[in-house]
Amino acid sequence: MSPCTHLPLLDDLPDVAGKNVLLRVDFNTPLHQVESGGWEVEDDYRIRMAMPTIQWLLDHGAEVTACSHLGRPHGEVDPRYSLEPVRERLVALAPGVRLLENVRFDPGEEECSQALVDRLIEGQDFFVNDAFGVAHRKHASVVGPPSRLPSAAGRLLAREVEVIGSLLEHPSRPFVAIVGGAKIAGKLGVLRTLASKAEVLMVGGAMAFTFLAALGHDVGESLVDLDHLDSCRDLIDLGGRVMVPEDFIAVPAQHGVTRLEDGFAQGGEVKVVGRDIPPGWIGMDIGPKTASSFADELAGAGTVFWNGPMGAFEDERFEKGSRTIAEAVSRCGGFTVVGGGDSVCALDHFGLGATVDFVSTGGGASLDLLEHGDLPGLAALRNSPLCAGRGAQGGVSPSVATRHG
Repeated sequence: MSPCTHLPLLDDLPDVAGKNVLLRVDFNTPLHQVESGGWEVEDDYRIRMAMPTIQWLLDHGAEVTACSHLGRPHGEVDPRYSLEPVRERLVALAPGVRLLENVRFDPGEEECSQALVDRLIEGQDFFVNDAFGVAHRKHASVVGPPSRLPSAAGRLLAREVEVIGSLLEHPSRPFVAIVGGAKIAGKLGVLRTLASKAEVLMVGGAMAFTFLAALGHDVGESLVDLDHLDSCRDLIDLGGRVMVPEDFIAVPAQHGVTRLEDGFAQGGEVKVVGRDIPPGWIGMDIGPKTASSFADELAGAGTVFWNGPMGAFEDERFEKGSRTIAEAVSRCGGFTVVGGGDSVCALDHFGLGATVDFVSTGGGASLDLLEHGDLPGLAALRNSPLCAGRGAQGGVSPSVATRHG
């Protein structure tokens, strides 16, 4: 079953005029501290992406109360994660919309507490979920309200499901997927799905070293997950074309670290190495041969899905691999999808965000939807009183031809 099937949409709701609507949004926006010590929204992209749903509700006469998380305060009130700066920006865009404080200040959010659900839905007539970025979470504000109120997917959530679902159901061929990032354990499921659905699956980033180790190559001091060598071998043996890097940009171990927040050591030799990383060295980016061969595959793709950078692109010494891939995706004549997370940061870093057909607002959610074909937040909407009581045959159109905006 397509994840789009029977998903209730805004137009499936009864008349919302004069009614109270609880709207789950994803306003997990970057903030920056100003000279006064307060905080301001650095990028209002996520707020603007919710505006089509908000405007629809307002145009139809609804009283809208929005709720969102911000960061990971772990169930404690932390001023650094207050939604007050977001509220100020929202008021400028949509006067009259009420925004609750960070739902993750309450430990009941991640525990899916019924007490929190009770507080959220008090006085509310309907629930709309427009927060794709948390639709894979069984959190109180995601799966709780649909069990009690007639509910629907907002415009953004529906569009995300439409696009990601199309990759599973009817991608234009050839379908080329490229997945990077550091940790392989959480991506094995989606890698299996993509290896079975795509003509080509290209693996980059630090996770590539586990594949190379599985093939018997030396990886120096590079990150390897020894618990998943067999899984990587199985993926390569699936019969599809799983491409792993041919070369890397490497640095001596004492001059490279795996996380940007630890601070990349400056100086030290940087060189191109093959699939065997010398002892005492760390691979930090895919090399020029790999970047070129990956780009060639992307050039002829009918559909592209990209999730995860190819290296530590935040450091200019290790940005070329991700830059080459970002440019290749932007030039591709097929339908291009970037699955949220750090790959979106890479696109923005290179000024190419507007050149991709669809940029997902949820990295983890997009991967989970590809892997499982459904998400807890979507299932909750399908089981809401709206569907049960009215037999809603909602669903989104199969067209994925428009660019994101």
